[in-house]
Amino acid sequence: MRINDQQLALVDNQIKRILASGNYYSKLYQEAGIEGVSSPEDFEKIPFTDKADLRNAYPLGIQAVPDDEVVRIHSSSGTTGKPVIIPYTQKDVNDWAEMFARCYQIAGITSSDRIHITPGYGLWTAGIGFQAGCEKLGAMAIPMGPGNTEKQLQMMIDLKSTVLCATSSYALLLAEEINKRGLKDQIHLKKGVIGSERWSAAKREYIARELGIDLYDIYGLTEIYGPGIGISCKGQAGMHIFDDFLYTEIIDPQTGEVLPDGEEGEIVITTLVKEGAPLIRFRTHDLSRIIPEECPCGLHYPRLDTIKGRSDDMFKIHGVNMFPSQVEEILGMVDGVSSEYKIDIAHDEMRNKDIIMITAEAEGRVDFMSTGETIRNLVKTKYNVTPNVAIVSVNTLPRSEKKTQRVFDHRGD
Repeated sequence: MRINDQQLALVDNQIKRILASGNYYSKLYQEAGIEGVSSPEDFEKIPFTDKADLRNAYPLGIQAVPDDEVVRIHSSSGTTGKPVIIPYTQKDVNDWAEMFARCYQIAGITSSDRIHITPGYGLWTAGIGFQAGCEKLGAMAIPMGPGNTEKQLQMMIDLKSTVLCATSSYALLLAEEINKRGLKDQIHLKKGVIGSERWSAAKREYIARELGIDLYDIYGLTEIYGPGIGISCKGQAGMHIFDDFLYTEIIDPQTGEVLPDGEEGEIVITTLVKEGAPLIRFRTHDLSRIIPEECPCGLHYPRLDTIKGRSDDMFKIHGVNMFPSQVEEILGMVDGVSSEYKIDIAHDEMRNKDIIMITAEAEGRVDFMSTGETIRNLVKTKYNVTPNVAIVSVNTLPRSEKKTQRVFDHRGD
């Protein structure tokens, strides 16, 4: 799916705007002799950019408009060192709301729905994005934000919320609480719009079953507006990305080579009309593929497959490169094991050897010792890594209202 003529014209306009702005990227493009693009080949010569550039440009070095055109800033979550600051114009805010409203519509959500919004507000893009899309759609926004589960459940019941917006970790926590308190017959939820972190099939099935709802994956990142740039549809076969606002590529994360549709690699996104902080060929580090076939739902927006993880989530143990998603896949194969787990990696000084410990939850009906042995053997067989495995009771591992950290690498401690 190479860039088309209309998208090329928009990118060319973005480059000229960047050059005229004198911002961080204008200097890089001038040094590289980039003045515009007129062909796919020109476009693919533009260097990639990533979060390191945005940190180098802190605080507002990537701003491409005068100060009086900036109506809001956001900052990305989960970063270390200097934060990433993204300025938005009124058009950016409006465009983001338009995309988010599309997401709700694709999920079958209408102005008659009551949308229960639990992601955080503030510098993070989450809560306010869910709300702006809701208001653009004309639905009732219930802007709860995270935390205070008691109040969440009370409002969910009393206001008869029909849509839950949350991270998968918090959706799991709410589902478990509703189950534990026997409240399922008092809630009116029909759909869940879940984003911010990848989640396993086991977690998805549990949340859908316990809440009795249809679930939709929503995609986005602060650097590229925020959540709401794409969503899964009723066909549940990938996430539609809005190609009138964004151009998406998949590259080999090691070589930077652009991969053909269908091959898995790192998602790279170009903002076609963003004003405050236009980004061209931004490396997201999210791993997926472009699904080449037409979607059964009839929408013609291109599709990304389910996010498999992040290229920077990879950890190395015993010479093997591994991702948390591989452990999730193993756990999903074992009877009675829940979706919650954590991975601890440390160095055994006595044996001068790295060790990996997988802690997973299991239902009380299964034998913990044999379940742990099964997981150990599956990981060893499939990935040639032999972990230590600890099985604990369901609800033992901590739940999160935001993203859940899975991997704890103690080798640098």
